Amino acid sequence: MAALELDVPSHCKAGVIVNPGPAFEIRVEMVQVPEPGPDEILVRLQATGICYSDLHMMQGDLGMPPMSAFGVRSPGHEGAGVVVKSGANVRNFKVGDRAGTKPLLDTCGACAVCREGKEMHCQRGVHTGLMATGTYQQYIVAPARYASPIPDGIPDEVAAPIMCSAATMYRSLVESGLKAGNWAVFPGGGGGVGIQGVQLAKAIGIRPIVVDTGAVKRDLALEMGAESFVDLRDVSDTASAVIEVADNIGAHGVFVTAPAAYLNALSFLGNRIGAIIRCIGLATKDSVTVGGDSNALIFNNVTIRGMLVGSRGGVAAALELARRGQLKQVCEVYRIDRLPEAVERLRKGQVAGRIVVKFDH
Repeated sequence: MAALELDVPSHCKAGVIVNPGPAFEIRVEMVQVPEPGPDEILVRLQATGICYSDLHMMQGDLGMPPMSAFGVRSPGHEGAGVVVKSGANVRNFKVGDRAGTKPLLDTCGACAVCREGKEMHCQRGVHTGLMATGTYQQYIVAPARYASPIPDGIPDEVAAPIMCSAATMYRSLVESGLKAGNWAVFPGGGGGVGIQGVQLAKAIGIRPIVVDTGAVKRDLALEMGAESFVDLRDVSDTASAVIEVADNIGAHGVFVTAPAAYLNALSFLGNRIGAIIRCIGLATKDSVTVGGDSNALIFNNVTIRGMLVGSRGGVAAALELARRGQLKQVCEVYRIDRLPEAVERLRKGQVAGRIVVKFDH
């Protein structure tokens, strides 16, 4: 194992943002490999997912300080790799272990929300790819206590998106209270987050309905377990089509991963009593709202809840489902030199599922 430490290069490839903002560009450059501190591990990433949240970070449109305020040049928060060096105090990882990096690089571990299992809302949390170098860089350091171990038997291209999209959807489904046999609608469900939700819902007996457009997304959604696919281009009344599938009553839950779908999310509930809407997809600040007639919400006992990202426990649970074959590959695999092309395709809405970039592909 020690030989791996000797093989650590001085520089590595990284996707680096230039001119951040609405017209941002990303280039692949050589950057210096960082050195882990006493409580950190150095991870050689094998793969990184490309998430739409990365675009928000590069565009700086969420109403929070931009990457540049933290001196960060590489976004990304879905990393899967191997530990190649560890700090003197690290006990839970050793060189050669597989490790994953999540949307949160670290939290304080001591505040009320951390103690209650909602550490993703920690006010002192460090957001990967915004406040610290993200997974578009091949070698990154991570606090050992918060990194996620990755079991053997899960390909890197499957493990990487689990760090964000699958873990987020797992937590969202569990907290929704939906039961086996309930109907769940995934507007934009042919995308990277939604398609993970479809698989997870199927695995726990929930019946997925995907609302999206195009033959490629339809085929992917149905292959991954959707019971029905409603194409926005093929029907004049999307809500009626969904309600018809859902027992002519309406969905038990709507899991919104595409911001444009917030506008009509309530319509998918029909007359279902006690239904829930989970707000998952981040939107540009002040660009969309969620709401409806207050009496309808009251009489139908509707719940609307926000959802950020998954916890460490959610990552572990989703990895276990992947190990058992219930979360499958939902990505195209690009080599690192094609990272700018992958980002541009996502920006144009041309991606079904996820694109995963592999550094040694």
